[in-house]
Amino acid sequence: MDLTVASAVGTINLVTVLIFLGAFIAMALLAVAVMGTDPEARRIRGRLGRVHDRALAKGGDPEVAQLRRSFQDSAIPTLDRLIKRIVPPPAQLRRKLARTGKRISLGEYLLTNLLVGAAVATTAHFFASAPPLLALLVGVTLGIGIPYLAIGRMASNRMTRFLKLFPDAIDLIVRGLKSGLPATESITLVGQEIPDPVGSEFRHVTDSMKLGQPLETALAEAAGRIPLTDFQFFVISLSVQKETGGNLTETLENLSNLLRRRQQMKMKIRAMSSEARASAYIIGALPFIIGTIISLLNPEYTSELFTDPRGRIMVWIGLAWLAIGAGVMAKMVRFEI
Repeated sequence: MDLTVASAVGTINLVTVLIFLGAFIAMALLAVAVMGTDPEARRIRGRLGRVHDRALAKGGDPEVAQLRRSFQDSAIPTLDRLIKRIVPPPAQLRRKLARTGKRISLGEYLLTNLLVGAAVATTAHFFASAPPLLALLVGVTLGIGIPYLAIGRMASNRMTRFLKLFPDAIDLIVRGLKSGLPATESITLVGQEIPDPVGSEFRHVTDSMKLGQPLETALAEAAGRIPLTDFQFFVISLSVQKETGGNLTETLENLSNLLRRRQQMKMKIRAMSSEARASAYIIGALPFIIGTIISLLNPEYTSELFTDPRGRIMVWIGLAWLAIGAGVMAKMVRFEI
């Protein structure tokens, strides 16, 4: 009899988990679908579809009549079609993923969102005893937010490495121009001599020019992948010099000196704000350290925070305020140069 009851309870728990995960996935897809309703994008897709149909009606080649650029965002055809229909602006997400310097498809990104969200929601419901609706909301929020922040962090680190190497790349271009090389050959030399991520981006520009793109177009596409004011100024300098002429060498030398002075200023600010950052780390770690020590010395004293509903609410409120304080202090010690 006990085995029968245990089996029934296990079946009910499994069904509950499946229903919970199914509701989470449906809610996540509904949220993505709502965010992806772009009337302008639907209108453009409709116009392209009508042009495609007219080209086929005239006996044209289906591959030639296909005007839209094809992106394979997933190896699963159904998921690939779903991505192209409901993901909020796919082109923008592709650019953000490309800024990381890694080959991450939209399918892999969305799958990561679902897995992280499902793990968070399941943990919050079954281990933190959160209500199902609250667990779903937390899962959807963190499932979308954590991968997005991780991608942004990867892109930010890559841009930081790009800025450190970019002055050396400009100096190499200047030396090439002074020795009589054209700008295109100097850019090719940068792709060969400077480490990544600068070298990879300049190699991408060189490959685009080999395929027939003008230098200005290739640099404009690179500026879309590298949202840095310094690189955009470099692109504008080359474009204006090609149209109107001028002393490009002097302009690039000034830009290189400016970048190096800005990097020195950032390092100085980081050194001056090190005390404030250390204080923020200590203050942020103290609640967890003190809580762990008290739990080891007197477990019954802190057990109410995790067994009583009011205690769990206080814990969540405390974590929220701690996160807000950490964000404010991080903003205070961060300066734009």
